[in-house]
Amino acid sequence: MPYHSLQKSLFLLFALTGFSVFAQQDLKLQYQQPAVEWTEALPVGNGTLGAMVFGRVDSELIQLNEATLWSGGPVQKNVNPDAFKNLALIREALTNEDFEKAYTLTKNMQGPYSESFMPLGDLILKQDFGGQKTENYNRSLDLQTGLAVTNFSVAGVKYKREIFASAPAQCIVIKLSADQLKKLSVTLDASSLLKNERTVQNQTLVLKGKAPSHSDPNYIDYNKEPVIYEDASGCRGMRFELIIKPVIKDGEISADGNKLVIKNASEILLFVSAATSFNEFDKCPDSDGKDEHQFAEAPIKKAIAKKYDSLLKEHIADFQKLFNRVSLKLNEKETNKSNLATDVRLEEYAKGEKDAGLEALFFQFGRYLLISSSRTHNAPANLQGIWNNKLRAPWSSNYTTNINLQMNYWPVESGSLSELFFPLDEYIKNASVTGTETAKSYYHANGWVLHHNSDIWAMTNPVGDFGKGDPMWANWYMGANWLSRHLWEHYEYTGDKAYLKKVYPIIKGAAEFSLDWLQKDKKGHLVTMPSTSPENMFYYDGKKKGVVTTASTMDIGIIKDLFENTVEASKVLGTDSEFREKVNKAATELLPFQIGSKGQLLEWYKDFEEEDPHHRHTSHLYALHPANLISPLNTPELATAAKKTLELRGDDGTGWSLAWKVNMWARLLDGNHAYTLFKNQLRLTKDNDPKYKRHGGCYPNLFDAHPPFQIDGNFAGTAGVIEMLMQSQNKEIHLLPALPDAWTDGEIKGITAKGNFKVDIKWNAGKLTQAKIVSNIGGTCSVRSAEPFIIEKLNVKSKKSSIGYTATFDTKKGMTYNVVPTK
Repeated sequence: MPYHSLQKSLFLLFALTGFSVFAQQDLKLQYQQPAVEWTEALPVGNGTLGAMVFGRVDSELIQLNEATLWSGGPVQKNVNPDAFKNLALIREALTNEDFEKAYTLTKNMQGPYSESFMPLGDLILKQDFGGQKTENYNRSLDLQTGLAVTNFSVAGVKYKREIFASAPAQCIVIKLSADQLKKLSVTLDASSLLKNERTVQNQTLVLKGKAPSHSDPNYIDYNKEPVIYEDASGCRGMRFELIIKPVIKDGEISADGNKLVIKNASEILLFVSAATSFNEFDKCPDSDGKDEHQFAEAPIKKAIAKKYDSLLKEHIADFQKLFNRVSLKLNEKETNKSNLATDVRLEEYAKGEKDAGLEALFFQFGRYLLISSSRTHNAPANLQGIWNNKLRAPWSSNYTTNINLQMNYWPVESGSLSELFFPLDEYIKNASVTGTETAKSYYHANGWVLHHNSDIWAMTNPVGDFGKGDPMWANWYMGANWLSRHLWEHYEYTGDKAYLKKVYPIIKGAAEFSLDWLQKDKKGHLVTMPSTSPENMFYYDGKKKGVVTTASTMDIGIIKDLFENTVEASKVLGTDSEFREKVNKAATELLPFQIGSKGQLLEWYKDFEEEDPHHRHTSHLYALHPANLISPLNTPELATAAKKTLELRGDDGTGWSLAWKVNMWARLLDGNHAYTLFKNQLRLTKDNDPKYKRHGGCYPNLFDAHPPFQIDGNFAGTAGVIEMLMQSQNKEIHLLPALPDAWTDGEIKGITAKGNFKVDIKWNAGKLTQAKIVSNIGGTCSVRSAEPFIIEKLNVKSKKSSIGYTATFDTKKGMTYNVVPTK
């Protein structure tokens, strides 16, 4: 079946079976030249297997990853037996404001670094065209189908390569074709940066290998052997296996050493599968590992029994069931630039050209990446999703829990991808187990704790290599609390009480640790000590630099938020009334938020001068976003202080920092400022070009640029667009709360609000023209809009409020409610 006919039939299939299908602006990344750098290649993934497609002609490179392929093994207990001895001394030093002594002592409470996400290997496809000229070249990635295609012509023959990562088939499928028979002669090779052995077995390329038992982070350079395969801990690194199986039409296959040579074929199908011996976070992947060969081979056997069109159809059906739930159209009256190459569009956008289609493409790219990287048990999307080509990836490509892991999942609920939350959900459960041991051994506290870095083994101790790391980032104590917000939010969006009952003990455990962690200050307030504000420092006593202090605003905001959510969860479940009262009492005694001399929300418990006034982290605004303790509606004075803080921080930053600010400005109901930051996210960045490399933005393939690549900015950028167009904090659905002037016309369909409401919004000339709200579980719905409106059929009219107009009405499960502006 021709591809366009297949797409048309699938569209009809979804319409008939009740899946939401929306017309979208053209959603393709496309280029007129092969990728030179990794950040120009095109990503595909099925949530477990990932590939970066370079689109090269003579020597195609497809770089591969597997979500569970990490260094290391299960974490050890009580890794720093002397840690607790320092806690009272640190608190004494902080009480005396001896910040230098507190800093030095805090180093004594560190443990080992996290482990690292590893690259799987490379698949190389060599076609010898004898140096003949390549013509009509183009490569593309269709976000609506997850299909990457490379087209080119040589000597009058048209060649085509198609690649997709299928979740139903659990393998990557590659099709090579030509418009003339027997024109495909290809040599297949594979390699890996990890220890491996390659063989050819039954016309199949097999690569078996071992991951290291430990890998130092890329920023550590003091160890003679930063990557270790044999570890004295007794658990060696995990095994892995990569299988590449060709199936050809015409031609012949032969082995050439460890390579496969295909000659004169008319069509080539390549089936790529991989698996590791990872077997849960608490089992040694070597001695107690899964049979990686069995798990790698099984998908291949099933896939080769099917025709290519069937595999593609099943893949697209599975992918679009998720992707097609949400559509976004912006300024469709503008000149359509979808025919231009994506890198050209980025260049023109940087020069000030309007391109709302590019902005919509970036929004959907975030959803595409989440679908492609978050479908593996116990392995949520990491700092690079599932795509990594380095043995020692930036920041170990790990789970950085002082914002970055959480940021990855900001669009999972509002972007209508709730099913993809399960890997993070499972990881949090794992971390609550290891975190319970860390809370006990490090702090003699109840509950569970998680610090700055983690990995697939759910490591929870402070990192820093036992005092060699800087407490500025290594010693941060609020990871469990922040992650517990995601458990609560999953309930808020789904309304699933059975789920809430299962995870309530984890939320409660984080609260229990916080209750033990809090101390009374001289004024009787509950404070955290020691405390840091992630990766930032302050000046004291002139120009002395401080890091470890008392009661950073972020700590207080996170604990306030956790306490509120814990209380609400216990009320919903009708349980734990005594604990609820204990938490409520502690919440009233927490140090209040404070406003500084510049009108800003203070970052620390005193009005210290900031060492870096434009620091990328805006941690003290956690209460504004992702929490909603600060809002223009409920706390206008604090909202004004938060705004001042953002103004002082400035509009620059790393890619993910820009994305966080998009969300924050949207929460302040300032769409134009949010849009300014969003545009900055689309600043073209190239690592090897001094003209581009000095700022955060995005790479030619739309990957978020810290720089280097961090995927969290992609996800947070997607969430930020939703925040501009719809918010569901304050137990209401706020329509177009921060619509920027630049988006004069548009519509968004299929996004999700808390209370399990599906929301469609349409606007014209900057004004709401219609909204549809579908109630999936029933319940009370409150709506807010800038203009007066009426709920059709119910004849409920909005009432003027301090910010816009509001209406509240009861809904029934499965019913649609139209919101129409009144004339």
